[in-house]
Amino acid sequence: MKSKDLLGRRGEDFAADYLESLGMLVVERNWRCTEGEIDIVALDGDALVIAEVKTRRSLDYGHPFEAVGAAKLARLHRLGSAWCRDRELRMPLRRVDVIAVVDDGIGGPVVEHLKGVG
Repeated sequence: MKSKDLLGRRGEDFAADYLESLGMLVVERNWRCTEGEIDIVALDGDALVIAEVKTRRSLDYGHPFEAVGAAKLARLHRLGSAWCRDRELRMPLRRVDVIAVVDDGIGGPVVEHLKGVG
């Protein structure tokens, strides 16, 4: 596995653990369909959370949040609907969260969490 893929996997693992530490229930990871992929699907009380995780080694090339623009957010909202259709679930409370993980491999990863983006 490539170094960037390993970094991304570590970031997603850390983000899933982080969400669970907040009391959320992670119900699926890396769900794919023809439109794209959801990194993490979680439940936060009655709300379905579609979480996008962006991991970087440093901020040298910008903050991880900068990698999630309007088109990506729109796709994540569509993917949340597709996930619900695939599971035949009605989840009126849905949101997209973006989780930034900076992991330089020296100290522990640093996480930032934006709730209800877009």
